[in-house]
Parts: sequence; C-alpha cells; structure tokens
Amino acid sequence: MRTQQLRDLTVPAQGLGCMGMSEFYGGRDEEEAVRTVHRALDLGVTFLDTADMYGPFTNEQLVGRAIAGRRDEVVVATKFGNERRDDGSFVGINGRPEYVHRACDASLQRLGVDVIDLYYQHRVDTSVPVEDTWGAIAELVQAGKIRHSGISEAAPETIRRAHAVTPLTAVQTEYSLWARDPEDDGVLATCAELGIGFVAYSPLGRGFLSGQFRTADDLPEGDFRRSDPRFQGEAFAQNLRLVERVREIADEKGVTAGQLALAWVMAQSGRDGGATVVPIPGTKRVPYLEENAAAADVALSDDDLRRLDEAAPAGAVVGDRYADMSTVHR
Repeated sequence: MRTQQLRDLTVPAQGLGCMGMSEFYGGRDEEEAVRTVHRALDLGVTFLDTADMYGPFTNEQLVGRAIAGRRDEVVVATKFGNERRDDGSFVGINGRPEYVHRACDASLQRLGVDVIDLYYQHRVDTSVPVEDTWGAIAELVQAGKIRHSGISEAAPETIRRAHAVTPLTAVQTEYSLWARDPEDDGVLATCAELGIGFVAYSPLGRGFLSGQFRTADDLPEGDFRRSDPRFQGEAFAQNLRLVERVREIADEKGVTAGQLALAWVMAQSGRDGGATVVPIPGTKRVPYLEENAAAADVALSDDDLRRLDEAAPAGAVVGDRYADMSTVHR
C-alpha cells in the first residue's frame, strides 16, 4: 500500500473505518472484526479510524484489543465530541475544555495506548468558542497525549479558527461520488490552502456505491441506513440509477463498482493542485477489506475520471446525507 501525507503525518493511501464493527450496521462479530483489523495491517492498511461514541465506547476497546502487540505498525485515529451514556443514549455535542481532557484520558485507557496519533473533534459544539475547545487540544499535544489533531464536519471558517490555535493535520468529512459537498462548500479548497490533509469517510456511500443493495429491504434489521434519506423510496430508486452508471464503467475496467468508487476518491488526492485525500472505507469482514484494499491498484485515466464525473455529477444524488443535518458543516 502506497502512502500519503496528511500534513506531517504519514498514512497509507487508504485507511479502515472501524465504526460498523460495533454499531449502526446491524449484527456484530468481534472475532471476525479482529481478524479484519489484523488482515488490514498485513495488507498495509494501517490507518485505523474509531471514536468514543461508537458502541458507545466498545469500538475503541475492540481496536485496542486488535492492535495489541502491533502498536508500532498502526496510526490510530479517534474522536471526541458526540457525548453518550453507557446505555447508548445521546447527551449532546460537547466541546467544553474540561470534557476534551476527560474524553481523551478515557480513550487512551480504552485503546490501551500511551498516545493517540490523530485526535479529532467529531462535531462542532456551537455553544463553546472554537478557540476554547482547541486550546484544550493544544494542551493535549503539549502533554504528549496526542500527536496530531483534526476536526470532522466543520465549515471553512471553523477550520481556519481551529487551525489558528494549533495546526490541524486533517479534516474528516463524508466524500464520495454521491457526497461531493466538500467540493462546493469550500472545505477541500480550505484544506489545500492551509496544507491540511483531507480524510474521506463513507467513500462508498455507506455501501450504496458497492451495488450490493437492490432495495431498502436488503439492509439488515437494526441498520441505521433504514432511516437514511438516500435509502428511502423514490430517492433509493433514483440513486440506484447512478450506481448502475458507475457499475457499467467498472465492468468495462474489470473491477467492482466499489473498487471504482474508491479509486475515484483516491484519484482526487492532489488533483488540480488540491488537498491530499485519503479514504477510510469501513468494513467488518475480511473479504470486503481485501476488495477495498485492491482498489489502491486501480489506475484511472483522465477519460475515466471525466466519465465518472458525468455519471455522478455534484448534486445528482437525491436526499440529504443524514436524517438530521443540524450537526454537520457548521
């Protein structure tokens, strides 16, 4: 697996999102999840993404268990800010400085590590000045508890304000052929201007771009995508037509639709002088991990990129990214 630079942090060109191993996507199999992490490390997919709210809390424990004995191979990224109780209920978004310190200490303990490689503010707390939250993050860097810092789902002005307090290594936002918002809202341009890396979560459109779903009934029980606006009714039908156009190009190239979608995201890295882009597709099974990792070897020509841009232009997808968009891009 080739590498990329998120500012001064070296990571593989593709990471692994671990959220679904513990919550949101139906059933859990921790042993298979651990095998998936181990296989990822063997393939050079050593950039692991988790958060304290996944589980809640159990995903960090799972990642910690999986990397035990292999810590030196791994870039561990986790997040704070979406506060939850042990019973899973949501408290709210919390960016208070004292909470930042408390959340970091708890994450270190659950992960079983001495330092977090990349620590993100998961969502922006609009009731707390960004400078206050990031003052606490700067203190964590100075204390040696985190090596690098980042922010997720933040607007350009928020990114600038945080970066002025302590340099951001990465901005994480949803980005894929069916979520091209960062191109239009200035986030990618801001990252390029400030030299901040960009981490693309859900680069497969929560699995939709893989082509494995033909109807919403294909989603397992308890899967949060059953309430996702893009997976509902007529939106699902129209979005499926987009996937079919991507699949046609993938068939011509002899790759899967998912691999082509991932290759497109990776091809945006440095495109036209833009920011470094690193996708973190999530999976909890070894075969899907291997399929995703192989996308790093899919070369796209200028003509391929043009055809994909035409097949899935910005604004073509029907439905919001979340049922509640109030906490994103503030």
